[in-house]
Amino acid sequence: MERKVCEECGGKIEKRLVEYNLLGFSLGKFEAEVCNQCKEEVFSEETFNKIEKKTKELGLWGLHARVKVNQLGNSVAVTITKPISEFLKLKKGRDVIIYPEDKHRLIIEIPED
Repeated sequence: MERKVCEECGGKIEKRLVEYNLLGFSLGKFEAEVCNQCKEEVFSEETFNKIEKKTKELGLWGLHARVKVNQLGNSVAVTITKPISEFLKLKKGRDVIIYPEDKHRLIIEIPED
C-alpha cells in the first residue's frame, strides 16, 4: 500500500531518488518515500535489499561490534575489532585523538599522516 501522508507529521509523501551515504561513502541514489515537511525518508524492503547488497560489495557491512571494557594497568582499554581496524587502516603504534562527545559517545579521531 502506497503511503500518501506522513505518520510522523501529517506531511505529504512524495517518491524521490535520494542519496544514501554510509560511513562517509555514497552508495548511490535510491527510490524512497520522502515527507515534504519533516523530510523523513522511508525505503521499501526491495530498495533496502539493494542498499544492503551494495554495502556488502563495498565491504561496509557489519562494521559495528559489541566489545567489553578491559582493565590495563591503571587504565581501561576497549578493543577495536579487526574489520574495523582494517577499515580505518589502524596499525599498532599509530597516534589517535580520543575524547567524549557526551556521556554516551566516545570519539576517536585518526589524524592524517
